[in-house]
Amino acid sequence: MSASDNIALVRRLYESQAAPAVLEEVIDPDIVWDITPGFPGGGVYKGFESVGRDFFGPLFERFDTFYPVGEEYYADDDGHVFVLGHYHCETRQSDRVDARFVHIWTARDGRLVKLRQAADSLVVDRALNG
Repeated sequence: MSASDNIALVRRLYESQAAPAVLEEVIDPDIVWDITPGFPGGGVYKGFESVGRDFFGPLFERFDTFYPVGEEYYADDDGHVFVLGHYHCETRQSDRVDARFVHIWTARDGRLVKLRQAADSLVVDRALNG
């Protein structure tokens, strides 16, 4: 796929607000999901099933609303898509926060096979823990 095709793939994910049906369609079953240490649930997850159960499950227990908003998209010719954006979050205590992130995706054969994330963990921690 071309760089523009890969951007379209990733953009679709963000524009859906990470809708489960879209996630299942664009995310490879064997994805590597690398979340920066210090972010809630930070660590490396392997496989779509683990991402849903071990990362998103506990995350959604702490938030009423949590979705990524892509603002700028860049791609190279090696299947990488770079996204600058923010997470729109609302905690169970109704604290709202927008936390900036950088996502580096790897696309292969029309599926996303890897995510590497860096985010403003301090903003999220303050919203969760005061």
